[in-house]
Amino acid sequence: MDYLQNETFNLIPGQDQLSDHKPRVLILYGSLRDTSYSRLAAEEAGKILETMGAEVKFYNPKGLPQFDNNGSAAHPKVQELRELVQWSEAQVWSSPEIHGNMSGVMKSQIDWIPLSIGAVRPTQGKVLAVMQVTGGSQSFNAVNNMRILGRWMRMLTIPNQSSVAKAYNEFNTDGTMKDSSYRSRIVDVMEELMRFTHLTRDKLEFFVDRYSERKKEAPVVSLKACC
Repeated sequence: MDYLQNETFNLIPGQDQLSDHKPRVLILYGSLRDTSYSRLAAEEAGKILETMGAEVKFYNPKGLPQFDNNGSAAHPKVQELRELVQWSEAQVWSSPEIHGNMSGVMKSQIDWIPLSIGAVRPTQGKVLAVMQVTGGSQSFNAVNNMRILGRWMRMLTIPNQSSVAKAYNEFNTDGTMKDSSYRSRIVDVMEELMRFTHLTRDKLEFFVDRYSERKKEAPVVSLKACC
């Protein structure tokens, strides 16, 4: 990460006065290709986040079984994904756009994340940033659809997002990203993700408390007892 050391974003102003542990960020990417631009964009985002003070972990989707909502939930790759999701306080999803949508690899990862694991809701109230890469002109189909998924998973999806057009032009031979407006946007998105994570992670109970759930858990009052 030496090439990042002189960046001006190495510490968000006021960040050192916030929580005493590094924000935990899980990064998912939606391609199995050896030269995957969605993975390279995800890795760039991870380096930026680490420079900003986050603890970053990646999930490699290679070997993840096709979602079947059945016995495959015991598969080691499914268990690894679910454990990382529970560990995280924020997430970044980076997908290529294929046929006007996120990739099947990306969607399958999200499908394997349940809304609840026992009494634990692994994604509810956690912060999400979405990114996409395309081989052609700039598009926002994949990020828009990932936003729908983020809402469905009850996540706090930040307003900013990244879409890298003609991604094959945007990376150096060593896999790092060239200095461009696309990279600057990724920095903006990661900075916003960090801000939202700092603001919300220690107040998670406040954000996820739901009336309908309180109603179910409330004791039933007997009319005979009071009349």
